[in-house]
Amino acid sequence: QATKNPYDVLGVPKSASAGEIKKAYYGLAKKWHPDTNKEAQAKAKFGDAQAAYEILTDPKKKEMYDQYGAAAFDQGAGGPDPPGGGSPFGGGGSPFGGFGGFGGQTRAGTGGGFGADINFEDLFNAFGGTGARRGRGGGPFQEETLVGENIEVQTNISFMDAAKGVEKEIVITPLVKCGTCKGDGLKKGTSRSKCKSCDGTGTRVHFMQGGFQMGSTCSTCGGQGVTIPRGSECGTCKGNGAVRERQTVNVQIPGGVEDGMRLRVMGEGDYPPTGQAANPNARANKGDLYVFIRVAPDSKFSRNGSDVLYTASIPLTTAVLGGEITIPTLDGDVKVKVSTGTGTGDKITMAGKGMKKLNAGRKAQNGDLRVEFKVQMPKYLSVNQRTIIEMLADEMGDKSAKRVMNLGQFKEPPTPPSSSGGGAAAASGGAATSSSTTASASPSASPGSAEEERHKNEGFLKNLWHNISGQHEQHGSGSSGSASAPPSQESEEPPKKASGSGSG
Repeated sequence: QATKNPYDVLGVPKSASAGEIKKAYYGLAKKWHPDTNKEAQAKAKFGDAQAAYEILTDPKKKEMYDQYGAAAFDQGAGGPDPPGGGSPFGGGGSPFGGFGGFGGQTRAGTGGGFGADINFEDLFNAFGGTGARRGRGGGPFQEETLVGENIEVQTNISFMDAAKGVEKEIVITPLVKCGTCKGDGLKKGTSRSKCKSCDGTGTRVHFMQGGFQMGSTCSTCGGQGVTIPRGSECGTCKGNGAVRERQTVNVQIPGGVEDGMRLRVMGEGDYPPTGQAANPNARANKGDLYVFIRVAPDSKFSRNGSDVLYTASIPLTTAVLGGEITIPTLDGDVKVKVSTGTGTGDKITMAGKGMKKLNAGRKAQNGDLRVEFKVQMPKYLSVNQRTIIEMLADEMGDKSAKRVMNLGQFKEPPTPPSSSGGGAAAASGGAATSSSTTASASPSASPGSAEEERHKNEGFLKNLWHNISGQHEQHGSGSSGSASAPPSQESEEPPKKASGSGSG
């Protein structure tokens, strides 16, 4: 079959760049691949695209086609023989010889196969498949890049560190580039040799019954096509091109992280073992470091997303009367007013006092501090405390509360006002006493009268409390004592005789 014009097959001009040729080929390969396109002509179109791409990506073949045309590649034509025995596929070798383990490294004219520099990883990714981990970003037309493995570690931080952010020192032992061999895995003055098992193709071909052939990756060289001769390995890295080294990495943990989050630190992972690659001088990138964060629980706070939760315990009296309490926050203590009649489960929100919000953009935002009140109920009461509570129950008309102190015995009926007749009798009795006795009694009775006057108009609860505490008894005894101070016998006898003789 005559070789078709590769420029017409790919639809590119002769002045097309390597990137344009590759892009055109990938588009056709994706369109006509037999696995995705079931048309009858798909297989032939796919083969034409491969042959055209091979010619235009090989500088020697491209030059030969531009000079001699299709005659340079057609068997039996008068032009010069192309490399590889006249076959557009490198001829004479395995049809799988150029795949190189689908790693993006192919060898033109070395044992057959598609000898062009085809990145099969990108090609398979275009069909939705997954290829080897060779590169990082950059689109499907990037050059081959060796990437090291990632490292995962765990670090523990406190609740306050998660709120404010903290810098942690992480100790790791990653693979680093060998300083002795500079990453090529060889002793000084030695070189790699072609793999004898696969003859440098990186693939072993197995012949099956019926003329079928099956290719597999060479186990000796790992599909690289080259090996390090025995005794030529670097003594430091044993031919890997990388060695383990203890390092300390400072990781900045931002405020607002949650327990279980994973932080990525780019470029702090393992260096790729370039000594095992076919091209140790290829571009190499280190893997990444992933830090798994565990946040310790706090004795005071809990969280719900960016909101911080706190439970404030308040005394019963503060809940009933209201007041002011101190609340801890992430930025220090603040005072909060408690409304009268606050009950267990009541909540208040302090805006902006919570955790920092991650991914909030340039404008820093914080969550809220949500405070829930819990009223402390006393389990044991003293005598005075129970008395006051029972008095409060009586005052509020609570009939269901349990009574122990029996406060009803202290309730006395109101005293009726004194009649005028009694006052007259007292006056007549006073007339019988001497003027000196009356004059001496009036100044001593005035303090007791003032105390009685002060307690006369007090309320029920205060009167009851004064009865329980004995304040009324103290005032009564003091009054009577001052009024009946023991006089002399001479002054005591005449009043008795006067009271006994009546008016006489």
